[in-house]
Amino acid sequence: MNLNVATRNGKTYLYIEKSYRNAEGKPRKKNIKAIGYVDDLTKQYPDPIAHFREVARQMTEEERADKRVNMQVNMEDILPEGAVGTRNVGYMLPLKIYHELGIDKYLKGKAQSEAFEYNTNAIMTLLAMSRILAPGSKKRAFEGKGRYFERFDFTLDDVYHSLGHFDKVSMGLQRHIHENVRMKYGSDTTIIYYDVTNYYFEIKQPDEFRKYGLSKEKRKRPVVQMGLAMDRDGVPLRYELFAGNKLDKETFRSVIGGVRKEFGTGRIVVVADMGIITGDNIYYLVGGKPEKPANGYVFSFSVRGGAKDFKEYVLDARGYAGKDGKALPDDPDFMVKERMIAREIEVTMQNGSKAKKKVYEKQVVFWSKKHSQKSRAERAEILKKAEALLSDPAKYTKATSYGAAAYVNNLEYDKDTGEVINKGKQLTLNLQKIEDDEQYDGYYAIVTSELDMPCPDIVNTYHGLWEIEETFRITKSDLSARPVFVREPAHINAHFLICFIALVILRLIQKKTSRAYSAEAIIDCLNKIECILEYENIYLFGYRSSISDLLGTTFGIDFTKRRLRLADIKYLSAVAKKS
Repeated sequence: MNLNVATRNGKTYLYIEKSYRNAEGKPRKKNIKAIGYVDDLTKQYPDPIAHFREVARQMTEEERADKRVNMQVNMEDILPEGAVGTRNVGYMLPLKIYHELGIDKYLKGKAQSEAFEYNTNAIMTLLAMSRILAPGSKKRAFEGKGRYFERFDFTLDDVYHSLGHFDKVSMGLQRHIHENVRMKYGSDTTIIYYDVTNYYFEIKQPDEFRKYGLSKEKRKRPVVQMGLAMDRDGVPLRYELFAGNKLDKETFRSVIGGVRKEFGTGRIVVVADMGIITGDNIYYLVGGKPEKPANGYVFSFSVRGGAKDFKEYVLDARGYAGKDGKALPDDPDFMVKERMIAREIEVTMQNGSKAKKKVYEKQVVFWSKKHSQKSRAERAEILKKAEALLSDPAKYTKATSYGAAAYVNNLEYDKDTGEVINKGKQLTLNLQKIEDDEQYDGYYAIVTSELDMPCPDIVNTYHGLWEIEETFRITKSDLSARPVFVREPAHINAHFLICFIALVILRLIQKKTSRAYSAEAIIDCLNKIECILEYENIYLFGYRSSISDLLGTTFGIDFTKRRLRLADIKYLSAVAKKS
């Protein structure tokens, strides 16, 4: 409430007015109470203006304290053009974590030495919140900025211009985020999970960055590779992008090396799939000291690609036991055995030459009936494709025959077109290959430098790798990391930095709530915590659930109220930013 001092009929007139915002969010005022002319009021009050200013202030306090509001509803009211509809308040939870991680302070500090005038923190806030709640293009995020109770005073051009700056500060910001995660949420980096995925682009021709590679989604499009490291709890630590033709194993030392050098981790044990396991990567971790490795590893290991003595060990029935370590039944569903071994690996030396080096490992071999049945079913589908290839080779190319080609003899391709070449040799099924592969169905193995780690711990540690696979799934589906609507390498990296921030926030929400709900369920809940302007400055909410209650209780944000005044919503935002 405010005292309005106006002029009426040449004389000073007082009335009390109320400020509010209309459905478009624009400020409006309306008269609440007429007071009278100052000349008449001086007979009763020595200073009428000062007196009624105090009255207006007290009315404001009383209205704020009063839990009831009398509303006058006009059923003939027409929505003003441009009314925004519902507005979101669920974003205040990720906003709180965004500020807890000090992203705002970091970006503000980095912008001080730059010549641009736009607010990079405000832009990143919009892009990160939108990536979580309404993933899409940068343009779409900008057009939806009215959905939030924040001041986003910048243009769409500012958004695009900021991407180059975000690329420049990306590595430092990742390091800053981890430091704040460590201090405020805790981070166990004794175990680090590492994996590689890629993202395809809807372009016809590759360029220097987006190149043809083995697409994880089997798309015949240029891709960009991403290496990602996560801590033991599944919270992302660091990512790095590589050209699409970069092999998975070639990304390892750059990302893990960055984590070791910049994150102050101490000794680490890296967990990864067999695509990473090379002599160079193993020797890099152990630091040239196989007897006392500087860092360790838990890697999956190819049974079919192993040396002859390893395959013999795998197929030798002696030494296997059940999960409980006891003797096997006649028809086991699962069996395991382990051994210590000194294994030779090939390492690239500094001068480029190759040398044999010895590492000391524990090898753990498993057999699972379920895994065996799955392998046989998958091979049956591949053999169907191989039979079709034999029947009509002209229908296939090197790309389309992938998988089935391994079981076909005399198969050759044109180097330029990839088409199958008929040189007069009959195409036949490779029966020996089928027989060789079948005997290893159901077997899989893990190798580790951690000789004193018990077998159950090795298995549990390795199985944690599903977290990073789940993380990639979240990035690609829930956060819609692709399609990527930018094309410059710097802008592509900025896009994935935004996705990285959104991913860290989601993972921290899950961590703090003990993984009670999936990322998809959390995003759905936050989207539903929305409101609509009901009357003057009062907003009406219509959603509450067990998820919103848990999120609100865990992070100290009350999502239970049916109505909130605009001032209360602004207060929630202010509190979130003080984190």
